[in-house]
Amino acid sequence: MNDSVRKSPIAFRFRGFLPVVVDIETGGFNARTDALLEIAAVLLRLGSDGRLYPARTIAHHVEPFAGANLDPASLKVNGIDPFHPFRLALPEAEALGNVLREVRREVRETGCTRAIMVAHNPAFDLGFLNAAAERCDVKRNPFHPFSTFDTVTLAGLAYGQTVLARAAQAAGIAWDAREAHSAVYDAERTAELFCNIVNRWKDLGGWVPSADDP
Repeated sequence: MNDSVRKSPIAFRFRGFLPVVVDIETGGFNARTDALLEIAAVLLRLGSDGRLYPARTIAHHVEPFAGANLDPASLKVNGIDPFHPFRLALPEAEALGNVLREVRREVRETGCTRAIMVAHNPAFDLGFLNAAAERCDVKRNPFHPFSTFDTVTLAGLAYGQTVLARAAQAAGIAWDAREAHSAVYDAERTAELFCNIVNRWKDLGGWVPSADDP
């Protein structure tokens, strides 16, 4: 059986990249000094009808790393109490390792070459993920180190909206402001938005891979 037969359809859609939607909640804006507090990753699949859909979510609450800065203004926005006992937070290395392990498995099982982050303003999330990977001495980070898909840009093109809540609503996605700023909620809404835009492109006659594409 040749490689092209073993590959999932999604391996042909984005030049061998597996899009993984990520949202990270933090204790500030500096990836080097501020705590990573929540991480969520939504794995996507491509159906037999050529439509992209969210498959499953991996998420963890994260303990602040030793010496991490916690900015009260950031905590007020995301509503996180980093030391609340019911958070059931994991040490950063364990939480990050669990997420990256599942992403690596998905890359392998779909026949993709590596993962590419999808996020709303991905420079922020990728910066925190890369800084955490460095702190935790991660040897095999499955994500491309700098390339991303930005739903700010895509939503601006598709719907004329760049704020996640407004873009989601313009796409017909229900939005609950009380749930916003949790990593799981924002990642799942961003995944819906990204899939909506990709599928809308397909419906409008945009390029999709065929059996003849390399």
